[in-house]
Amino acid sequence: MRDSYYYASVADFLNASDEEILGRLARGHHHDLEYQQKYAWLSQIKILKNQLSTHPQGHLFFEFSIPRMGKRADVVFLYKGIVFVIEFKVGSRNFDRQAIDQVHDYALDLKNFHLGSHALRIVPILLATKAPSTAKQQNIIWEKNDIAAPMLSNAEELSMLLQSFDTLGEINVSEWRESGYRPTPTIIEAAQTLYRGHDVGEISRSDAGAINLQETAQRIGEIIETSKRNKHKSICFITGVPGAGKTLAGLNIAVTRAEHHAD
Repeated sequence: MRDSYYYASVADFLNASDEEILGRLARGHHHDLEYQQKYAWLSQIKILKNQLSTHPQGHLFFEFSIPRMGKRADVVFLYKGIVFVIEFKVGSRNFDRQAIDQVHDYALDLKNFHLGSHALRIVPILLATKAPSTAKQQNIIWEKNDIAAPMLSNAEELSMLLQSFDTLGEINVSEWRESGYRPTPTIIEAAQTLYRGHDVGEISRSDAGAINLQETAQRIGEIIETSKRNKHKSICFITGVPGAGKTLAGLNIAVTRAEHHAD
């Protein structure tokens, strides 16, 4: 699956025509292009060309895939060693709470499930094109997970906002793209994979990794056998961060025992 509809360095983006960029976006869209979507993309292109003309070192991704959420972030911008996630609300005069939460969720998802973003700082930005100025009202607040509290911008202040961040190095864009996006599978996806005859070691999309999952399943299997042998009941609690693979471990245990331990 392609990571985005359009990717380019800022320098190449600035030199490309609006029609060329729009054409590449439309080809990636794979659906009938409605006027509203076309207008939104053209507005984003115009704003970014204006605001990024003084930041040519970065790299842009339009419609960046967030597979676990089944959505696409409007723009991901790699710049100053930071991952900026930008959500546009074209024509909006307000910074809607739901939109702020949306872009923050994108940042959290990249941090937790996009391998190339694990160790990077991530800044979610909500850009409401016709909103009032917020430049003098914001401070950069880094959360413990190296994600900034959502920043707000209108169409005229993105460049100023970007300038407020210190340079933290450079991101190897090729490695970042190739690192892959590995969300934990849904319960249905995991069950389908397991029932096709694979074991947990063959399912790579898990933050904890297959080895930890195998060890967990093995330990619970031992507890089950001990409980059966001694004729008592046991309750096991599997804990872990979101995406660790708790559901996957449970599915693997259930399927394995259903196949080999009918008693």
